[in-house]
Amino acid sequence: MTQPHDPDTVAWLLDGDPAIRWQTLRDLTDASAAEVDAERARVATNGWGAQLLGLQDPDGGWAGALYSPKWTSTTYTLLLLHWLGLPRGNEQALVGCRRLWDEARVYDGGLTFARSIREPETCITGMLVLLAAGFGHADGRVDPTVDWLLGQQLADGGWNCESIRSGSRHGSFHTSVTVLDALLVYERTGGTVPVSAAMRAGREFFLQHQLYRSHRTGEIVDPVFTRFPFPPQWHFDVLRGLEHFRVSDAPRDARLTDAIAAVRASRRSDERWPMYRPYPGRYWFRLETPGPSRWTTLRALRVLRWWDDGPDAG
Repeated sequence: MTQPHDPDTVAWLLDGDPAIRWQTLRDLTDASAAEVDAERARVATNGWGAQLLGLQDPDGGWAGALYSPKWTSTTYTLLLLHWLGLPRGNEQALVGCRRLWDEARVYDGGLTFARSIREPETCITGMLVLLAAGFGHADGRVDPTVDWLLGQQLADGGWNCESIRSGSRHGSFHTSVTVLDALLVYERTGGTVPVSAAMRAGREFFLQHQLYRSHRTGEIVDPVFTRFPFPPQWHFDVLRGLEHFRVSDAPRDARLTDAIAAVRASRRSDERWPMYRPYPGRYWFRLETPGPSRWTTLRALRVLRWWDDGPDAG
């Protein structure tokens, strides 16, 4: 069993934005569901969530853009609101989702925002499924789009945007985690297309790679995978991958041991985790300043709690 969390660290997390507080209450304390829900509701009216909602354009989008510029466009602003935990059914989020789905181009069942490239984009399609399912945007196109995503799964269990562009047959870490997150939210919110088998195969893809290593050489695929910026945007990293396994209620698998060690190793001497430099691009505002990061600390602690207390794989 994991050791109890340092009360000073938990108190420090609870002193943060409502987006941090409600997730800390849910994942690291014994707070009641009513307490968690009440704090989560404040994401729409206080702090970062309220600031982002206040920046919405009159037409329901953000930054006058659907996907670019990164990271202030409608897609990435809604993704951030999803990660903050804006409650499902928020009307402003639903208006934004509607704009994305109404303006996306459909090719062979997949989606894109590109005007000049007449082919679907797997990552964008996954993001739009996640946003529709996560915020409760009812659209008859969602189920056929999920079917298309399932059809894009490769023989190794992963997904890769380049499989359409260049014929690549090896899963991409970035695309695969994007699609897995989308399918999980879709399933958890009542999606009717069966996706469990595809998700199991997708998680097995990551397990075959010990989450972030080459299945051929055992070397780390990209050193950037051991950095944990928030928000992760479209990128994969070790912590994001482990969070998918945690949220999936997956049993502990020995092939994740090395990834867990990488998270433990990044802990500071003050028992907190650092803020990592965000991905280059435009941001509405800074969520955190250099130093100890509430986001990284919260995410790391709940992954370690799952790992230390969860069941082992058979």
